[in-house]
Amino acid sequence: MKDKFFIGILYFCMALALIPLFSVLGYILVQGVSALNLDFFTQLPAPVGEVGGGMANAMLGTLIMVSLGACFSLPIGILAGFWLAESGHGKMGFYIRYCADVMSGIPTIILGMFAYIVFVLPTQRFSALAGSVALAIIMIPSITRTTEEMVKMVPRTLKESALALGIPQWRVSWSVVLRSARNGILSGAILALARSAGETAPLLFTAFSNLYWNVSLQNPMASMTVQIYTYAISPYDEWHRMAWAGALTLVSFVLVTTILVRIFSKRVTYA
Repeated sequence: MKDKFFIGILYFCMALALIPLFSVLGYILVQGVSALNLDFFTQLPAPVGEVGGGMANAMLGTLIMVSLGACFSLPIGILAGFWLAESGHGKMGFYIRYCADVMSGIPTIILGMFAYIVFVLPTQRFSALAGSVALAIIMIPSITRTTEEMVKMVPRTLKESALALGIPQWRVSWSVVLRSARNGILSGAILALARSAGETAPLLFTAFSNLYWNVSLQNPMASMTVQIYTYAISPYDEWHRMAWAGALTLVSFVLVTTILVRIFSKRVTYA
């Protein structure tokens, strides 16, 4: 009876923890589903006062900047995490881990200001490239620490067996260690990408926004989060509807990505 009583308490607490989550998701769904249509995914934002339009340019901009940020952050984060797991046992490893942990806790608006000072002020213009760098800075600490933990989980006997067969160290690292940890590393990388896709403040300081189609990395570029922010603070009811639709699209993307990562991470094995 005591066991069932405490299990019941745990289920009750779990339900309490899920209530805010499902309340937010349900409210966004109710508010945003009415504005979702084909035009929302294919058209540019409508001028002020006109009904309709969409966020196609913002979706494309988010995809471009997140993808480019991944190109910057993935090699750095994976290599840094691998080095920390394999050779980062001294003071240098301690300092790198400490810096990664501190960067993970820094508000992203501070990282956006850093990117603004380093990349926007010298060029005197906002750009998609600066926004991609800001997102990359956000992703690097998470990817680094995830890679380190995944590589550490690879059994040492597996590496020693490969070395005993006469395989060079670099080949053991590439073909045995990284191959064994790749599922976990990929899961962490996808979660970092999903997190960066939901950032607003860094892009306000770097990529700013654009109401038109733009694929040039040297010019301002629209993004889902900034577009949602712009619509949400406007006094127009139609823009508020579009903001809810954009929020629903973005939350759905992050939610689906997280679920897929959880399913994919179950396949991680180190045997």
